[in-house]
Amino acid sequence: MSSPLKALFQRDLKLATRVGGGAMIGVVFFLAVVTIVPFGVGPDMILLGRIGPAILWIGALLATLLGLDRLFQADADDGSMDLLMMAETPLALVVMAKAAAHWLATGLPLVVAAPVLGLLMNVPPDAMGAVALTLLAGTPALTGLGTIGAALAVSLRRGGLLMAILILPLTIPVLIFGVAATSAAIAGPVPFGAPFMVLVGLSLASLVLGPVAAAAALKSGLE
Repeated sequence: MSSPLKALFQRDLKLATRVGGGAMIGVVFFLAVVTIVPFGVGPDMILLGRIGPAILWIGALLATLLGLDRLFQADADDGSMDLLMMAETPLALVVMAKAAAHWLATGLPLVVAAPVLGLLMNVPPDAMGAVALTLLAGTPALTGLGTIGAALAVSLRRGGLLMAILILPLTIPVLIFGVAATSAAIAGPVPFGAPFMVLVGLSLASLVLGPVAAAAALKSGLE
C-alpha cells in the first residue's frame, strides 16, 4: 500500500475507532438483533438451532451496512473528496482503502463476536469456528457491495434509505451462500466446502468490482 493510501487507511481507521466514531455500533446492533430473537421465538432450542445461521447472517448484514452511508459523506461535506478525486492515486484504490478501514473497524469485530452470540442460537460449540470462518469470508463482500450504495448516496438526499434499497437486493446471494455454509457446518447434509468457496468467490468479485463501481458513481455524482 502506497504512502497516501496508507495514510488514508490509518485516518479512517482512527476516526472509526475513536469514541463516538461508530466502530462499536455495528457490534452492539448485532448483539441486539441476536439477543432479541430467542426472546421472541421462545425456549424452543430445536427451532433456534434451525434458524440460528440465518439470524446470525441477517444481523451481520444489517450491522455491516449500518455505517456505510457515512463512508464518503464526511469527505464530501468538507471538500476532502474533491482533493482525493484530483490526486494521482486512482479513485478506485482510494475507495478500496476506505472500505478496508471500514471492514476492519466494523466487520472484523462481528466475526469475533459471532461465536459467542452463536451460543444464544443453540449453535454447537464444535461449529463455532466454522461460523466465524463463514463471516470472515463473507463480510468483505457486504462491505464491497455497500461501497456502491454509499457512493450513490453522497449526491442524494435521504442517502441512507436509498443505499438500503439499492444494496440489499445485491447482498441476497451473499446471504444465501453464507447461511448455506453456516448450516452445512452445523448440521449438513450439504458439504461445507461448496457454499463456502462460492462465498469466497463472491467476496473476491465484490472487492474488485465494488470499488470500481463506487469510484465511477462518485465521479458521476460529484463532478
